[in-house]
Amino acid sequence: MPWRECSVMEERLRFLARLLEGEGMSELCREFGISRKTGYKIFNRYKDDGLEALSDRSRRPVRYANQLPDPIERLIVASKREKPHWGARKIRELLVRRLAGDVRIPSISTVHAVLDRRGLVKRARQRRRCKAEGTQLSSAVAANDLWCADFKGEFKLGNGRYCHPLTVTDQASRMILACEALESTREQPVVEAFLRLFREYGLPGAVRSDNGLPFASPNGLYNLSKLSVFWLRLGIAIERIRPGHPHENGRHERMHRTLKQETTRPPGQNTLQQQDRFDRFVNEFNTERPHEALAMKTPAECYEPSRRSYEGLPDLDYPFHDRDVTVTACGRICMHRKKINVSTVLAGSTLGIKEVDDGIWLVSFMHYDPGYIDREQGTLQTIDNPFGTRLSPMS
Repeated sequence: MPWRECSVMEERLRFLARLLEGEGMSELCREFGISRKTGYKIFNRYKDDGLEALSDRSRRPVRYANQLPDPIERLIVASKREKPHWGARKIRELLVRRLAGDVRIPSISTVHAVLDRRGLVKRARQRRRCKAEGTQLSSAVAANDLWCADFKGEFKLGNGRYCHPLTVTDQASRMILACEALESTREQPVVEAFLRLFREYGLPGAVRSDNGLPFASPNGLYNLSKLSVFWLRLGIAIERIRPGHPHENGRHERMHRTLKQETTRPPGQNTLQQQDRFDRFVNEFNTERPHEALAMKTPAECYEPSRRSYEGLPDLDYPFHDRDVTVTACGRICMHRKKINVSTVLAGSTLGIKEVDDGIWLVSFMHYDPGYIDREQGTLQTIDNPFGTRLSPMS
């Protein structure tokens, strides 16, 4: 004998019929396997709306907690499509600026929920985050305390040539000071780029970089390069992150990720097209894009040029030394008819030398002491690196 199918509607009708015939609520609920609360709900629906009320009702909420008027929701979606790499916090800030005083601005979670419903939120996989090791790098408090410089990894343009983006940011304000599409990492174009920055923004207190060319040189004295010597001549301290520790320049690296997303996928056809993309990105990043770490202000609102203006390389003199010598183009100095190798990165710079013992001469570059010269051996003996990373005030 086949099983007899029975719908929920039929069960409710049977329950209601027996209840109207005078059977008790408790006994009927126990027999039908429902709670008394459910039994009374069925009976009250019948009294209010008749038999039609016994059919299943939609379980859809009457309203969503983050439901918005259609024009506001369309504006959120349009803003996200206009700025595809901005998150809910920045999209909300954009609404604040566009709708200030006109309507009530939705919360960040509501904006995120709207974007999520429309499939405009990319869910990143969870990562285990490692605690960064302690470092002795300084921490910028005000604009121009510290600039960060790096080369964003090279990539191929549409014409097959490689692009090497040079980027410079102010750490405190997050302002992008430069993003230049260079054809290589050669030193001279980088020096020229920094010259333009110094003339426009003034001089920073320090520049932080990695240990690669042209910021450092594996063959130079204390790994100095001509570029880092140029910084030192201007009174700019140098900071270098440890090899294999990019998180020590984390703010700059985070900007690189956004730069890559918005300007290199796909890349420009040639250098000029790519530079145009960089320029538009820098303008938006500095003047439009709100930053959470800046209380949702833009970098341009927090940055101001340095009070130290660029006035060219100052002359070097050493009044407390015995004599001054100039490093030749081949990186040597002449003492007592002997040519002593120093370093080609100091070519053209004036050094001070002072006899501190019989036949032992202290060599100074600015207020740094790179080492000693033994007149008998005719060589420069290096000591502890005087150009090491400056310590933060809290170190």
